[in-house]
Amino acid sequence: MGNILQRMKREEKGLFSIAERYYDILSAVNQLHLTPREIQLVAYTAIKGNISYANNRKEFCQKHNTTSATINNLVYRLKKLGVFIKEGGKIKVNPVIVLDFSKPIVLEIKLLNGEA
Repeated sequence: MGNILQRMKREEKGLFSIAERYYDILSAVNQLHLTPREIQLVAYTAIKGNISYANNRKEFCQKHNTTSATINNLVYRLKKLGVFIKEGGKIKVNPVIVLDFSKPIVLEIKLLNGEA
């Protein structure tokens, strides 16, 4: 049997919504089990460039009604998963999974049967 192709299209409003949707899909496909707050932090950090600056942390806390201590806990877990890295003293999203969210994104996901 040949490949099956299924196309889906989803329109999101704003960079943060697009980034959150992307990281939600990435989490699901790779079974990372990221929480909604972790996805928000990854999306925010990817767009802002890092979560090390005090003004970025403050803005995230205000936008998502959370605390700096919560950010620290999330960063710890995301670093353990390899989603976040420390580069040049800054906490950033791993460059392997950072996209330009101002452009259309096309994802190709292959699910292979390992038994065949």
